[in-house]
Amino acid sequence: QVQLVESGGGLVQAGGSLRLSCAASGRIFSINAMDWYRQAPGKQRELVARITSGGRTNYADSVKGRFTISRDNAKNTVYLQMNSLKPEDTAVYYCNWVAIVGDYWGQGTQVTVSS
Repeated sequence: QVQLVESGGGLVQAGGSLRLSCAASGRIFSINAMDWYRQAPGKQRELVARITSGGRTNYADSVKGRFTISRDNAKNTVYLQMNSLKPEDTAVYYCNWVAIVGDYWGQGTQVTVSS
């Protein structure tokens, strides 16, 4: 069973940066997209960023210009570079890989931005 493992979360002051990583424990075939979601306490999980198999990227309006999603196919890893962090970015961040056979979710990594 292939698993996704996120890392890179932590506590940072407002205006700071973090880079999240999501690595697969094995090969996942026919991936259509790789996503980053986040869920803040009391709120629904929301899509933050997506990179498609063709390399096209999409971002939530709230993170445009601050977050960048990228991938390293050789390392089976997707990244989320987060700059100019705000307290409202505080959430658990999850990666989700959308494959033909179904979705793969990571366990989540906590990001806390202090004001």
